Amino acid sequence: MATSRTNSEAVVQVDLEATVRRSSRNVLTPTRFQYSPEIATAINKKRTATTTTTHNDKKRQNSRKDVENSAVECTSGGHAGLSSYELERLENIRQNQAFLSSINLFQATEELKQVTRPKPSKRRLIRSQTAIEKGVTVRKSLRLQSLTLPPKPGERQLYRLSRKKPPGPLLMKPVNMEDEAKLPSQLLELFSEDSTEDRKIELDLKEYCSALKNMTKTENRVAKVLKKRLVTAAFHPCTSSLLMATGNTLGNVALWKLDSDWGNDGVLRFEPHALAVACIAFSRAHPTHLLSLSRDGSLRCMDVQKAVFDDVYDSEEQLRTFDFLSHDCTSLVVGHFNGKVAIVDRRTPGNSHESIHSLKYTHSLLCVSVHPLQKQYFAVAENKIVNIYDSRYLKKKKKSKTVSRLHGYSLSIHSAYFSPRTGNRVLTSCNDGYIRIYDTSAVTKKAPLLTSIKHKMQTASYKIKVSAVWDPKREDCFVVGSTPKPHSVKVFHESGKLLHSFVDRDNVTSELYVTALHPTRNALLGGNGSGQLHVFSD
Repeated sequence: MATSRTNSEAVVQVDLEATVRRSSRNVLTPTRFQYSPEIATAINKKRTATTTTTHNDKKRQNSRKDVENSAVECTSGGHAGLSSYELERLENIRQNQAFLSSINLFQATEELKQVTRPKPSKRRLIRSQTAIEKGVTVRKSLRLQSLTLPPKPGERQLYRLSRKKPPGPLLMKPVNMEDEAKLPSQLLELFSEDSTEDRKIELDLKEYCSALKNMTKTENRVAKVLKKRLVTAAFHPCTSSLLMATGNTLGNVALWKLDSDWGNDGVLRFEPHALAVACIAFSRAHPTHLLSLSRDGSLRCMDVQKAVFDDVYDSEEQLRTFDFLSHDCTSLVVGHFNGKVAIVDRRTPGNSHESIHSLKYTHSLLCVSVHPLQKQYFAVAENKIVNIYDSRYLKKKKKSKTVSRLHGYSLSIHSAYFSPRTGNRVLTSCNDGYIRIYDTSAVTKKAPLLTSIKHKMQTASYKIKVSAVWDPKREDCFVVGSTPKPHSVKVFHESGKLLHSFVDRDNVTSELYVTALHPTRNALLGGNGSGQLHVFSD
């Protein structure tokens, strides 16, 4: 009997599914009289169960409380239409909710929602306000300061000309002294001192090394002479005191007398130029004259006797270097940055040149050095070669021919100097890291190379280059700043032998790339990028 009933239900189920498939395929709604009473009863039961399940699902999705109530009803047998899997799922949900409620998680979540979000941090603003209250200068861009932006490459010449000092003589007014203060009376006495008779007899190499070891530096031989980076420096030839002159990147010139009370720390500061002072030199024929050349295109002469800066030469182009072309220091050769040289005669009224000439190479010109005896010859550092020219055969329209060439360079050369006594040697410094010495005792087309010394020429700043300079008291020795730590100044013989190193670990903390030696006394100066001068002397 049970078997026949089961088969009947299976037949009914199969017939029902077939009927539903046919009706869905034909998109027809079946009517009641199409089914037998058994089939209609089965359809109604299935529809009732489906409606109940859908209703319960909606109730579970509405709220957590409905889910818990459904779970309770299912446990008590109130939802017999749910499967065992769904009943187990509801029971797990109830247990999880009970655990979360026991640890007060829902309450903590509501409290966090009520807490307001903190405002963005104003640490940077507060730091700036604190700096202002303390009187510290706050860095701002040029735009915020309403200042003029740096000139573009095509506008640099106009920018340089607009900043240049007015033509004509300028009064010698130290900027670090009161307006009504006069120049120290001792200044003219030192400048007027004749030191030609005090020239010492040249020592042999062993005695010279002994004299170098006796040169030391004390605390009073260091001074902050100028702001910003020093570019050039020189000793006055007076022997009673050590008097030095230097120029920086701002166009300022300073005079420093050791152990004096001039201005600040024995320093007198002047502002004769608008841009960097590239070269400075005392006149050997006129001790009261100090010539300074600037990149703003001006060449001036500090005349201590007249207390003025005379206007010697003025150009619209950028100037780089100069040297005296005559023994009386009235004729000059001035090097332009664009590779031209101008011949200037100080005896001619005005501030123009006698002639201007194009050299062999039209690249930038970095150094000019005149032969100490045969004044018609001068050496020029041009890009990757050093050429020697004869000033008597310079051409105005065409490129001038060279008398001699110094080969062997792979990078640009930033200095080339004739030896101070005879001119039989030329000392060069190159960016390839070598100091070279050439034999120029005979003017030949190609000067032979005598010595090549490995030495680091680059400093921490790419704008600063180290240059080797001769000792004016000797023909075979030179000095050069050393960039590796500990920073020092080294003295070499022309053979490449290191004679001495001036080191001060306590006070010298940066490169002394500007160096010069006194023409008669045992004294050495070194300048750095912060405007300091260090002096070693006996």
